[in-house]
Amino acid sequence: MIDAQTLDAPADTTNTQTDRPTSRRAWVPGACVWCGDDNAVDMYRNEPRCGTCRENEEVIEGARRFLGMYGLRPLGGTLQSDDEEEREWRVNARDARQTLNQIKLATPPDPALVRKALRPRAAAVVAESASAAPRPAATTATRTSRSTASAPAASPVRSEAVDLDEIQSRALALLDQMTQVDAQLAQVADQAGLAARARRSDLEKQKATIMRTLGALEKARLSAQR
Repeated sequence: MIDAQTLDAPADTTNTQTDRPTSRRAWVPGACVWCGDDNAVDMYRNEPRCGTCRENEEVIEGARRFLGMYGLRPLGGTLQSDDEEEREWRVNARDARQTLNQIKLATPPDPALVRKALRPRAAAVVAESASAAPRPAATTATRTSRSTASAPAASPVRSEAVDLDEIQSRALALLDQMTQVDAQLAQVADQAGLAARARRSDLEKQKATIMRTLGALEKARLSAQR
């Protein structure tokens, strides 16, 4: 279904970079259910989406995978990052979300109408597949069945391998950051006043965040070594 994360901005929001208003076109069968465009429409998450929408959705999904793989803060309203690579993912995801919010339809189509419009296409695909597939002979089917039964089960293939070197690099960077935080805590440890207490509280929160991230990286490392 339509990614709920792209629904952050109201329908009449204008893009500050282009000053173009949100799309006001009406959806028609065969068009993208998000923006109403009919250019390079293909199925994405079980609904028709145009090339522009699919591309931007993949940018956001790629950022989610990256942040989740290394135990980083999920996507949100802030671009605060631990390094340049993380910030690049967050900036690209923010820009993609802004693009999607800018071009979205003022009124999303009724899901029932979308499903109804997809039925003829689905029926045509099924019919084409059935007519193109040759009917195997009985002996061939028997041979294939016996071969499959005797062959060992294939090991599952991991679609996304965790980069152990990257985990180690991030852990070392976080440890350096932890050293800096500890040094700053030592400087304000004996200071009094509201400003000093606020500073200590902020540094302690930073330290807790670093500890949580280090724990997530350690889990990812152990999982990758199994």
